[in-house]
Amino acid sequence: MQVEILYRPSYSIARVILSPNETIVAESGAMLSMSGDMQVETKMRGGVLQSLARSVLGGESFFVNSFRASARGGEILLAPTLTGDVFVLTMQNQSYLVQSGSFLASSEGVTTDTKWSGAKTFFGGEGLIMLRCSGSGTLILSSYGAIHEIDLAPGQIYTVDTGHLVAFPETIGFKVRAVGGLKSTLLGGEGLVVDLTGPGKVLVQTRSVRAFLGWLIPKIPKRSSD
Repeated sequence: MQVEILYRPSYSIARVILSPNETIVAESGAMLSMSGDMQVETKMRGGVLQSLARSVLGGESFFVNSFRASARGGEILLAPTLTGDVFVLTMQNQSYLVQSGSFLASSEGVTTDTKWSGAKTFFGGEGLIMLRCSGSGTLILSSYGAIHEIDLAPGQIYTVDTGHLVAFPETIGFKVRAVGGLKSTLLGGEGLVVDLTGPGKVLVQTRSVRAFLGWLIPKIPKRSSD
């Protein structure tokens, strides 16, 4: 599998070249175009319960699409929902925690689920939902805005707003907390942050969906009661 990122960083798409009979798994709706002889299968990844967990807890599609190239190989173009960048990780028996909505596609050797040891921290009403992507192969992520990489030294603590966090290795320590007190959270425009402890590389996005919706929603005309 070869992946080329085109039109970055604002309207990035992934051009994926598949070897003969090779398969890539992508989020529902991610396919922009593909070779005419590509075989497509829509299924619940990991069964009903795991697919439901990915959908309800992870904010991802209940179904995923599996694209298999023909004996001659094939090409597929993948595009995220939001305008922004696309980033490729080559995993070798590794695990990454990926922000909900940032998973775009992966090779068959990478599994995606919500059943991992940190679930209580993230799913316990603290406002941050992550997916666990593990295994060996290619992982394709998307972002809202551009991707910014932060390399943390051993023991270095770095704080990231939850709306800007894209992904980080599971080996990095983390703690979710509120910024300041209740007044700061309600009036200061800030919410929850994650304290990350190195070593490792953290991927963040330069724009926040939550912040954009907070700007957009008050400007939407309200329907008259008349």
